[in-house]
Formats: sequence, C-alpha cells, structure tokens
Amino acid sequence: MRILVLGSTGYLGAHVAERLGVLRGARVLGGGRSPAADVPLDLATDSTDRLAKTLASVAPDAVVNCAGATGGSAVTLAEANARGPAVLCAAMALACPAARLVHLGSAAEYGPGAGRVPTPESAATRPLTAYGATKLAGTVTVTTSALDALVLRVGNPVGPGAPPAGLPGRVTRLLREAGSDPDAVLRLGDLSAYRDFVDARDVARAVERAVTAPGPLPRVLNISGGDAVPVRHLVRTLADLAAFRGRIEEQGAGSARSEQVSWQCSDVSAARTALDWSPSYTLRESLAALWSAGAHPPFPREEGELPS
Repeated sequence: MRILVLGSTGYLGAHVAERLGVLRGARVLGGGRSPAADVPLDLATDSTDRLAKTLASVAPDAVVNCAGATGGSAVTLAEANARGPAVLCAAMALACPAARLVHLGSAAEYGPGAGRVPTPESAATRPLTAYGATKLAGTVTVTTSALDALVLRVGNPVGPGAPPAGLPGRVTRLLREAGSDPDAVLRLGDLSAYRDFVDARDVARAVERAVTAPGPLPRVLNISGGDAVPVRHLVRTLADLAAFRGRIEEQGAGSARSEQVSWQCSDVSAARTALDWSPSYTLRESLAALWSAGAHPPFPREEGELPS
C-alpha cells in the first residue's frame, strides 16, 4: 500500500507519517514544500495539471492531507486551506481517482458551541474567523467531490512536539525560560475559554483507521477529546508538571477567537462507530509528553496543519 502524506514535516503530519510508517506492507511518502519531502509539491501554487502529473508518478493508494496554514493573511489562508484541497481533489480525479483521500479539517469550522452541548457532525457550520472559513471551504470541496474521501475535523491538538504557535507550545516555552525562578511571572491573556483538546498521537491513530477501514465511510468525522476543558486548567497543569514556582497572571483579553468562541466541544460518537476510535490519552498525559519531549521536539516544524 502506497500512502502519500502531504504536510508530513508539520506537527500533525509528522505524527501521522510515523504512525502509518509502521503499517505492515505500507510505503509512506512525504509530500510538500520542504527539501526533506520525498515528493516535492505545493498545494498553494501548483496547477492541477502539474499536481496530477506528480500524483500519477507516485500512484498512491491513499492520500492524507495534513498541509495547510493556521496564520497569516486572508490570502495566505485561502491559498493553503481552500485552494489547496480544491486543486488536490481535481488532480486526484485525473491521476488516481480510486485512491482514498483523508483530509484534516478543523473544529473551528463549527464556530461557537451551542448550549454547551458537544457538537455533532450534523451541526450548522458558523466559522467566525478567516481560518475557520477557509478550512470549511476545503471541507466542502472534499466532501462534495466524487472521490473516496472523508474529512477528520480535529479539535485542539496537544502532545509531544506541539509548536509555539499554539498555546500549549508557547506556555511550555515560557515555562522552560522561567526555570526554577520563584520570582518569574507568566503574563498571559484571558484563560477562561473552554476547549476540546486531543492528543496528536490519537489524531494519527484516527488517520490510520480512516486510511485502512473498508468503505464507505461518513464524509465528516469529529476527532477530538470529547470534553470541554478550561484553558486555565491546561496552563496550570503544565505549570505543575514544570514545578513552576512563580506566578501566572492573566492580563487583558486573550486571542480574538477566544473572545468569540468561549466554549467548544465536539461529539466524537460517530468516529467511535465508524472507525472504532476514541481518545486514549488524558490531557495530563498529553501535557506530560509535551513537557518531557525536552527543548528539542521529536518532529520538525517547517510546514503543516495545526487545527485549532
């Protein structure tokens, strides 16, 4: 089985490639802009014809798209998260129409949770940010294609290798810089929001199930922890693991998204039914793995998708 993982040098992509790499009889190839990629390509700029020729040369049985952008201008987000999946679907239809496509979406596509009830896949999508809107555009392209394709809507990933662009990785960096100084102060924004965290290794296991499960599969499946956790609890747990002796101060507002989406949780029962999948790591276990990974994370961070 030949599996092409796009964005394989990113946070989730590296976990996915590692997990798929131990499948018996599987050959995993990494695709992307990185010089380390086995298959050079760029979903944001490659034409459909060029990408189709690249895919034809690989002849994959499955394609996993972990590539994308979480920050930058609206144009950057649209190129990576909306144009990228559209070009990929069009190229696969030409070059490898029988291959399965597993695309990583984001819980940000839903927007704010309603009534503090876990959000099922059937819920209305009301993204409030350019990131969520462009991820939703990619999901629509994938789910309306004629391919054997599905979208895994990932919650807030955490675990070993979490990059500093996200809160867990940033707080980890700040705690390392603070060390054992009892006078150290971590100045963060408002931490009152609730988020649904999922270990990156659990995401990779879900991708493995989605790649290998017999079809047909639901077009969209939530992959998350299934529990809304106060962001403040995540920060204090990391501080406890780091034996932090200083103070944590919440100064001013948090991110714009935290203000707009104060509570978010995904219903993961459909993934349990379709993929026999459920989260296996507790949040503390994920944070312990993040902290123990050391100053040098287990995976590179040049590119790739980091849903939030």
